[in-house]
Amino acid sequence: MIGLVPPYMPWRLSWIYIVGVALIIASLSIATKIQARWSGLLFAIMMFLFVALIHLPGAIKTGDRIIWTIVIREMSFGGGGLVLAGTALGRLSGKGKLLITTGRVLIAIAAIFFGVQHFLHPLAVPGVPLAKQMPTWIPARAVIDYLTGAFLIVGGLSFLLARKTRVAATYLGTWILLLVVGYYGPMLIGALADPSAGVKLEGLNYFADTLLFGATILSLAQAYAHSE
Repeated sequence: MIGLVPPYMPWRLSWIYIVGVALIIASLSIATKIQARWSGLLFAIMMFLFVALIHLPGAIKTGDRIIWTIVIREMSFGGGGLVLAGTALGRLSGKGKLLITTGRVLIAIAAIFFGVQHFLHPLAVPGVPLAKQMPTWIPARAVIDYLTGAFLIVGGLSFLLARKTRVAATYLGTWILLLVVGYYGPMLIGALADPSAGVKLEGLNYFADTLLFGATILSLAQAYAHSE
């Protein structure tokens, strides 16, 4: 992972451990709802820093679709952190409303972008459309991608327009979690059984990224639970 740390930063290896510890602390805070407003906000800031310092410069330089997908993905994760922080502050408070609205727009942009990518690349893995292709043994691969793309676009538009946000987030988030259980779960099991550390890491990354994307969407359902 040290290759992802910008070369101009001092103590490059130390930053990897610092980020790891920060993520573990944030996860415990969010799970227990202890100081969740700070853990959500700081997690969002971390995601935005990753985009600004690592991913966005590479995306602008190369124009690569996968790197742009990672940029949008990290922005949506940051949006989820803002939604969590805003929910903890209270949706009716000025700061809470601003954080939730900002997070909602970022998640909406990601959902629409990912949805369009599903139609342009209908054999890519569903949910977060990165480079990996769905295995040939999966039936109706293109149908799964087109259906996921349609759900993402409809859900993203609903989030962007703030119309039926809770319902759209509940259905879309549930669909993403079903993909995690039905597709990424078996993929993770197969990857962990492989002797290659690289294959194990890839399986973990795809599973965790898609799980976090689904949770990010469901955070909107929680934030708008009492407003629709």
